[in-house]
Amino acid sequence: MSTSAPFARHPRRLLVVAVAGALTVALSGCAQVADAFNQFQQSAGAPAAAATPTPLASPSMDFDSQFTYDGSVALSTEVADQLEVRLDVWASDPKRTQEWTPTRMKTLGFAVNVHDHRVDEKAVLTDKRRVYLSSVSVTSQTAQTSGQVQSPFQFSADPRTLVPTDTLRSDRGLLLNSFQGGLLVPETTISQLPEDTYGITLEFALTVWVEGNANDENSFQQQTVYQYLPVAIYPDGTAAVAGSSTQP
Repeated sequence: MSTSAPFARHPRRLLVVAVAGALTVALSGCAQVADAFNQFQQSAGAPAAAATPTPLASPSMDFDSQFTYDGSVALSTEVADQLEVRLDVWASDPKRTQEWTPTRMKTLGFAVNVHDHRVDEKAVLTDKRRVYLSSVSVTSQTAQTSGQVQSPFQFSADPRTLVPTDTLRSDRGLLLNSFQGGLLVPETTISQLPEDTYGITLEFALTVWVEGNANDENSFQQQTVYQYLPVAIYPDGTAAVAGSSTQP
């Protein structure tokens, strides 16, 4: 079960990971955006009037995206009874999501954490059901006015390679519910998209090992958590669109 909710932009106790230029893609030769103005017709016999071009509504307004509306989103998946894996994603640069256009560099950050609601947050680790993150990958799918679909944004990594060597880990992966916190990737960049793109959906795939009973090495089971993040993309050169995030 997945849910969405506003997200505090600076999650606490997270490991900072520098990912520079990991996801930069340049695309060219794509279809042009449709004409931005309606055509006006004059009724027969009616006095001639100057035609005033009226901008068409941006297709982005029809691309439902809580991330775009709020500038951040929290996506939750229950991997066991009252055991939640949470993916937080936020706009980093530009923070105003109506400025996310096909040609502009678009930087987001994301974090992965786990919460065992059976025990107090400050409980010792042996009282919590442990969750290890063994792999994280992101793929994408564009929404384009031409009807074409492309996958310009892709990433895959073992999270143990993205954090300091003194973090808690095992053969199962990176421990998410340690005192050091979960995984944080503060900057991940989507570069140029096809010019007629009005939306892009990111698919996060998180492979985790989940402990069935606290402090029981023999109770781990593996599963993959999938979360989907729609992001609206606005035409280059357009003004801010009402309803988009305007966070400072």
